[in-house]
Amino acid sequence: MDRRVVITGVGGLCGLGTDAASMWKEMREGRSAIGPIANSELHDLEGMTGAEIKALPQHDIDRKQLVSMARFSLLAVLAAREAMRQAGLSCDEGNAHRFGATVGVGFTGSYATEQTYRSLLLGSAIRAELFTGVKVMPSAASVHLSLSLGLRGPVFGVTSACASANHAIASAVDQIKLGRADVMVSGGSDAPFAWGVLKAWEAMRVLSPDTCRPFSADRKGLVLGEGAGMAVLESYEHATRRGATILAEIAGVGLSAAAFHIAAPSVEGPASAMRACLADAGLNAEDVDYLNAHGTGTKSNDQTETAAIKRVFGNHAYSMSISSTKSTHAHCLGAASALEMIACVMAIQEDVVPPTANYREPDPACDLDITPNVPRERKVRVAMSNAFAMGGTNAVLAFRQV
Repeated sequence: MDRRVVITGVGGLCGLGTDAASMWKEMREGRSAIGPIANSELHDLEGMTGAEIKALPQHDIDRKQLVSMARFSLLAVLAAREAMRQAGLSCDEGNAHRFGATVGVGFTGSYATEQTYRSLLLGSAIRAELFTGVKVMPSAASVHLSLSLGLRGPVFGVTSACASANHAIASAVDQIKLGRADVMVSGGSDAPFAWGVLKAWEAMRVLSPDTCRPFSADRKGLVLGEGAGMAVLESYEHATRRGATILAEIAGVGLSAAAFHIAAPSVEGPASAMRACLADAGLNAEDVDYLNAHGTGTKSNDQTETAAIKRVFGNHAYSMSISSTKSTHAHCLGAASALEMIACVMAIQEDVVPPTANYREPDPACDLDITPNVPRERKVRVAMSNAFAMGGTNAVLAFRQV
């Protein structure tokens, strides 16, 4: 039996806010969290822009767990707890083996790694900090969700650069459809504000010196951010049996690899993933009302994605609403498509398309309706979210009103 998978809770934090509701409010209004990076421990990176979380919310995570957590794991746990609260779920001895977690990450514990290298190579330390190894393992965020929430079902990490969260959610959908779990907590988390990571992105010459302007002719590149977004996924049967409020259904998943280039984007790789997503959901192109684009703000990515959308949707590409919320929360790497998942769910809930902020000049090569600067009220029955990573690993999700 093909089990339907629904979302019953969401949680998140990023530069826009420290819970899903406050993040969505800022996204919806097109207010950007991008500004000068204020982290005083980033050494000689003064003047670089980003979207930082200025202060974390209050929490009661046990100190013994905190000392073994890198920042990306902490963000994931905070977002997951919020999602579980909204879903009205908790684990006990009777159901814990049917609850699992998958978390997508891009750069894992970069700051913890860097601090260790600095203390060993530049300082007087003779050994690494005790928990460095477990802080930086790619599965650490998923493991900490298991520890914090008591999840004893399928628990593992997923990493595919900028598509990590969508891949993680797709993996969680599989666990439920295959009958391995009734509930999966899934999304993505990343905290890339480490000196070495920022210098690496700087070397690629893709960072904007001011802000992120996806699809605008005067765009200058992407901006990095930190954050986490999580969703509680359940089988439809499990959710309805307990009387849960269903926010949206995950209608389809489309995955592809471009097999093209380690860094340059392709048209056919993303197009293939979008086509696969529509087929998996049983949707026609005309059924999609809103597309949350990958929309990084680089010249080549935005033009390539526009061409891929046209290839898949044909004339309907000009009828549906499109936006890139990276213009507000920046590119949060492994967390990016998790934050965009929340945007899609809330667009369905409120029948509002969040805008592409910072848009100033039309680009003839990006001539679709990218919802510039102000939100648009329209019926959103189906929303799609694109995530296209370096190396050509692509993951697309479709969400449907229930």
